[in-house]
Amino acid sequence: MPPKSEPTTTKTQYSDPSDDYSIDPIFHILRILPFSFLRPPKLRLKIPTITLPSAMTVFTFILLTYFMVVSGIVYDVIVEPPGIGSTQDRFTGAVKPVVFMPGRVNGQYIIEGLSSGFMFVLGGIGIVLLDLALDKNREKSVKISFASAGIVFVVIAYVMSMLFIRIKIPAYLR
Repeated sequence: MPPKSEPTTTKTQYSDPSDDYSIDPIFHILRILPFSFLRPPKLRLKIPTITLPSAMTVFTFILLTYFMVVSGIVYDVIVEPPGIGSTQDRFTGAVKPVVFMPGRVNGQYIIEGLSSGFMFVLGGIGIVLLDLALDKNREKSVKISFASAGIVFVVIAYVMSMLFIRIKIPAYLR
């Protein structure tokens, strides 16, 4: 014997949530009663338009955030180190200012963090300038200017960062 086919109906019990298939009378009263005498106001509201920031604004924000993170702003806020340190000369007894905390890798003065962070940002800007020098739509003189400035920035940042590391850790890579 072949199986009986189910009668097809156009409406199923759970097809649409807006259908009135509730047996709860309170539900029906709450759906109908307030709207029988209340009318929603006709408002002329405008959707606010939010303009996106320019690419240079986003780049500046990200670069400043990178500078603050690399400079150790969080460390400076938590530990509250002095701006610069001081040391006394053994022979003359004179007090000299010290910008780098020698021998301590996990400690820094505020100026030390800011100067090393600036060198990292300078190197990053140099790499961005080198990337801009590769644009085919620019004039040759502009490309040469971007490339030379980028190379100079990257070299200065590298040499100064290595100098900072040698001051911080005297026997580094020797």
